Amino acid sequence: MGVRRSTQSSARKRYYRRRFKRLVVLLSTALILAGVVGGGLVYPVLAPDSSLAISSRPSPTRTIPAEPVVAVEPALPAEVLTVESPPNDPTPTSKPQPLPQVPLPTQGQIIPPSEDPDILYYTAAGDSLPVVSLRFGVNMDEIKSPMPIERKGLLPPGQLLIIPNRLGETSSRSKLLPDSEVTFSPSTVDFDIYGFVESAGGYLSTYSQWLATTGITSGADVIARVSKEYSVNPRLLLAYLEYQSGWVYGMPESQFARDYPMGYVNFEQRGMLYHQAAWFASRVMDGYYGWKEGRRLVVTFAEGGVLRLAPELNAGSVGLMNAFTHLYGYENWAQLLYGEQNFFDFYDTMFDNPWIRAQAVEPLIPANIVQPEMILPFEPNTTWAFTGGPHAAWSAADVWAALDFAPPSSEAGCIESFAWVVASVPGLVVRSEHGVVVIDMDGDGYEQTGWSLLYLHIATKNRVPVGTWVEVGDRIGHPSCEGGRSTGTHVHIARRYNGEWVPADGPLPFVLSGWTARASSEVYKGWLIRGTDIIYANTSASAMTHIRREE
Repeated sequence: MGVRRSTQSSARKRYYRRRFKRLVVLLSTALILAGVVGGGLVYPVLAPDSSLAISSRPSPTRTIPAEPVVAVEPALPAEVLTVESPPNDPTPTSKPQPLPQVPLPTQGQIIPPSEDPDILYYTAAGDSLPVVSLRFGVNMDEIKSPMPIERKGLLPPGQLLIIPNRLGETSSRSKLLPDSEVTFSPSTVDFDIYGFVESAGGYLSTYSQWLATTGITSGADVIARVSKEYSVNPRLLLAYLEYQSGWVYGMPESQFARDYPMGYVNFEQRGMLYHQAAWFASRVMDGYYGWKEGRRLVVTFAEGGVLRLAPELNAGSVGLMNAFTHLYGYENWAQLLYGEQNFFDFYDTMFDNPWIRAQAVEPLIPANIVQPEMILPFEPNTTWAFTGGPHAAWSAADVWAALDFAPPSSEAGCIESFAWVVASVPGLVVRSEHGVVVIDMDGDGYEQTGWSLLYLHIATKNRVPVGTWVEVGDRIGHPSCEGGRSTGTHVHIARRYNGEWVPADGPLPFVLSGWTARASSEVYKGWLIRGTDIIYANTSASAMTHIRREE
């Protein structure tokens, strides 16, 4: 399903001709990005264990200026490359044009306030009472239901909640794309990235990029790698790559489309698909998990506008709404989502109806799910340090799903360690490369189905090979600094279920050998709690961080 036939219908050809005309308009907008940002300022790259700042929650109001101004975002991908240096003057040769004023669609973007005193809301898969209360702007105690309400875990889908109406103006309630089409979900198991790219026969099928860890890497390999690393759906990456720049079925029609295939302007990373795709995936995941965790309640536009998100939306829709605010001003953003030639109709032409596919795999995380028993990831009767509380699972994709542990050492920094990292769960090793080991608990060979556990910074020496079945406590390798950037030898561990990162502190808290993770308001801070015992996370590996796994 989803592999496009070589002979296109005349209707689809007309659709693509209209889209390319639209891209000419968007190119003018994008060139403004290149012209107004002070010569291509590039911010530090963030790797899987780099410090991330928590953005404070914006005020839930909306003020959209009449004339959008778009800004360039910092660079986020973690891959370190060997590339040619950029020219001294990175100013584009094309002269920036005035930002086009695109007419707003007549319906669908803004929902005015209701005068009803209460809102009747039926829960969706993945909802929890604390997060629902944040989305509606009420206290948990104010939410009522004819049925008992689960206060800590996940709420059953379809439960009626009666919520005081304190909402003002919000975005449309229309769901744009299912969660399973945004994440690396079970629906991707039968999708052949390589066959699709080859069949499409466009620029992507001939493209290659030098990456430090894999050398010359094909375009299909780049899409596959970003999908696995960021846990994002490859169909989404391919669809937006084609929509934005025409890489999949044809040739880029401009130098800008060739240099910045996802529309993200960074002069030091021109033409680098991995960086573009990883940046886009990070922005999508920021919105997706921010909505899941109750941290993303609004979208903010570069021109200063803020729009509160309708509480009825799903995480996948919010992820895309968030990502597109970093590429478009409000009016073009509204056209992209709700206009005559919107991205989601385009997505359907490439991959057929996503909602039909979603029926077979959603909900991704059932309400009755429980974490299987897991142990601390090191051998018994040794003292390690709890150096990182809940923080980003991968690079700058802002989902606080990971914990860090460092082995005993008389030296600081990145040094060789002879301590062993062990399997916290039984399962099949489905990935062992570039500092990463992934254990698939259901043993079907797919990390996008069921529970999987990711370990990062596992040294190449003595690392467990792919295809090995491990039992709880089996050795899988030594902690190190390999894989991304790290200031000291340690292991980084994060959970996924059906391809979705599971936050370390939430309805399914991370529990290791009876220790339950709790997040602080600051990234990397936090605690492990077991009964009355508390262990504090700190990169200093001081006494308050020490933890042992008993036999």
